[in-house]
This record gives sequence, C-alpha cells and structure tokens, in this order.
Amino acid sequence: MMRRETPWGTWAPAAIAEVAALFSPLPVRWWVAGGYAIELAAGRSFREHWDIDLLLLRRDQLAAQRAMPHWEWWAADPPGVLRPWAPDEILPGTVHDIWCRPGPAEPWRIQVMLDESDGDEWVSRRDPRVRRPVDLLGLVSPDGIPYLAPEVQLFYKAKRPRAKDEQDFAEILPSLGEERRAWLAGVIGQVYGDHPWTARLEESPAG
Repeated sequence: MMRRETPWGTWAPAAIAEVAALFSPLPVRWWVAGGYAIELAAGRSFREHWDIDLLLLRRDQLAAQRAMPHWEWWAADPPGVLRPWAPDEILPGTVHDIWCRPGPAEPWRIQVMLDESDGDEWVSRRDPRVRRPVDLLGLVSPDGIPYLAPEVQLFYKAKRPRAKDEQDFAEILPSLGEERRAWLAGVIGQVYGDHPWTARLEESPAG
C-alpha cells in the first residue's frame, strides 16, 4: 500500500475492492475516478497511486455519508482547507472534494469528489456547457466496478496536465475509440482552447 504524508495527516489509499465493498450498498450512482478509472478502462495497472478518487453527483452526497456513519468525513472548504463535514450537512457548491478515513487515528483512505447534475444529465463543474447523460457517464469493469468513462476523466486532467496525467493519456489513447476521441477533442477545444492533446486525438485510432 502506498503511503504519503500531507499537512492533514497520512494517506494510505484503500484498494479498489475495499472501495467497492463500502460503496456498492449505496442506493445511488458512484464511479471510481482519477488514475484508477483510466487503469480500469485500460484493463491493467501501469503506475503508482497516492490516493483513490470516487465521483458522486452532488445531489447524492448524503447517501454516502449515511452509509458510512462511523467514518470521518472532512470537506475541502475552501479548497486547500479541510473542515469536518457535519452529519446531514448539505455542502455548498464550492466544495468539490471530501476526504474520508475510518477514524481520527487512521490514515485517509478515500477521496470523494462531487459533480453537478441537471435531471438525467451530468453537468461538468468546469463548464456547464459540457454535459452528458448520467447513464453514459461511466462504464463497468469485468469485476462489476463502475468507473468514470476515460474521455470524461481525461477532460478533467486536460486542464493542467501533470506528468501522471500525460502518462494516463498516452496509455489509454490507443484504445480510445473514434467517438470518445471526438467528444474529448470537442470539449477540450470548447473549454480550454488550443491544447497539445487535440492533434493526437484527431489521429485515427489505428495510427
């Protein structure tokens, strides 16, 4: 298990199987996100991870909190500052990230990210013009684990790509089909303008 120190304590991310066991009983949709989502799409592991991210729709936030009432939940409010998330508190729209751990003496295990929705549509918090039916927001691994569609995750990673984001993009690009490439290239151009990934996305998947 990877571990890292932060100003708010140690991170020791939960394994995907543990995350699935904790969140599968929820009566709402959830998806593995971040680098693990890219690896689930690729069907293999190819790099280390210092945390594990899950995506929930903002409207479903309390379902997760109530399903794990004995865990500690801390909201990034404002970003870069953690505060306890009180039971049954509706977090404001400025809060997108929540850190979770089993108890005060335990390391952080899971990060939950909140995204927006409008009826049956997911709405990107980066730009409300970027939308997609919730039913098409993610995929399911052969083991039954829901994960964020790679083109959606890469859209978020494209804002300011770090080395690990570049690696994720390069690893998944060969298996990204034409429809997913076209969607990603379109929203990157719409939201970020000129971008080094665009030309690579517009190449044929076969070469």
